[in-house]
Amino acid sequence: MKKNYFLFILCMSYGVLSIAQQVPQVNQERLEKTLFTLANYGVKENGETNRVAFSDADLAGRAYIISLMQISGLEVSVDYAGNIIGKKVGKDPDLKPIGFGSHIDMVPNGGNYDGCVGSLAAIEVIRTLDEAGIQTEHPLEIFIFSNEEGGVMGSRALVGELNEDALTVVNSTGFSMREGINRLGGNADRVWEVEREEGSLAAFLELHIEQGGILDREQIDIGVVEGIVGIKWWDVNIKGFANHAGTTPMALRKDALISAAKFVLAINKVIKSYEGNQVGTVGKIEAFPGAPNVIPGEVNLSLEIRDLSSEKIKKLFEDIKTQAQVIEEEMETPFTFTPIDATSAPALTDKKIQELIAGAAEEMGLSTKQMQSGAGHDAQDMARITPVGMIFVPSEGGISHSPKEYTSPTDMANGANVLLRTILKLDQSWY
Repeated sequence: MKKNYFLFILCMSYGVLSIAQQVPQVNQERLEKTLFTLANYGVKENGETNRVAFSDADLAGRAYIISLMQISGLEVSVDYAGNIIGKKVGKDPDLKPIGFGSHIDMVPNGGNYDGCVGSLAAIEVIRTLDEAGIQTEHPLEIFIFSNEEGGVMGSRALVGELNEDALTVVNSTGFSMREGINRLGGNADRVWEVEREEGSLAAFLELHIEQGGILDREQIDIGVVEGIVGIKWWDVNIKGFANHAGTTPMALRKDALISAAKFVLAINKVIKSYEGNQVGTVGKIEAFPGAPNVIPGEVNLSLEIRDLSSEKIKKLFEDIKTQAQVIEEEMETPFTFTPIDATSAPALTDKKIQELIAGAAEEMGLSTKQMQSGAGHDAQDMARITPVGMIFVPSEGGISHSPKEYTSPTDMANGANVLLRTILKLDQSWY
């Protein structure tokens, strides 16, 4: 019995190894060419690209993506949320699809790699499989999500988290989400119908540029993402007392801006006091009445905390509030914290998928690093309905959301090949 078992394991291992050795390579030149072609949609006279969701450039870029997907033999549709979805049949129609993809919309004056690398690599994977005559057991499903930069609109709709209030949000094009969905070929009145049930996909993978400088600085090829951080926001109000700047002695002032300065430093101290990769930021601050000869009587500022653990975020916030109370008593300036609803919970990636990604990279002789994503992604929403995995490739200089954003053709191809191999591994091993 033991002998037969070991023979079975040996045969399975040999089979997986043989398949791994036979995996085709993506066409690096073609991948780069499609990226540069997409970058032409939205180019302004000064050479910058502006393809914000719902814009004419976004519509033109989406039409190009659809044409590429059709050339690749995919069955292409646009759902009611404006997501572009391409389907490829598998050998076993009873198996759940393996999903992968990203987005192509940009922030204003953004770069050509954020989202686009993952989207075009997904299409390149399909083209490579088709050219090699490989049909997977599972069906494959590519997702090009709509309006990721403006609030992960498409993926939120897919997991049932896009509420009515979100549809009223207007982006820099002047279109609301409701208007934008219709403009993209969706149907805002029926957007709720796109929701997918939990477990409807076997898994979801997203390849993305890191958008940070860790991989580039450490000269590592592939980031294996452990999870996408949760993001919590608060509006903070500090009440002081506005008074004449020339006639009010320093000892008698209730300066809300001094309290705010102490508070910002306290946030930095609290965040750094914990081990881990948590971050805390004050990115906006306003002092009132805002005159040079008036002591600030009120300050509004923002507080953002990010971490992979919701419990740690909660603990950090409580410690920060404690420090605010100390400042409040010292300065006689009351603090009020108002939580903002437009935040996201942490999303851990699947351990098994992490192992498959690392194994795929190892087969190619690529170095890897376990890391977290400090930015939000569509995969964060997809984790609500299916196991997810994320693959990072280096961002040169750690620059992103900028025209200077850059990932080399070699790094893009490495990521696409790891994506391809991971999909094939999932296809063989996923239950």
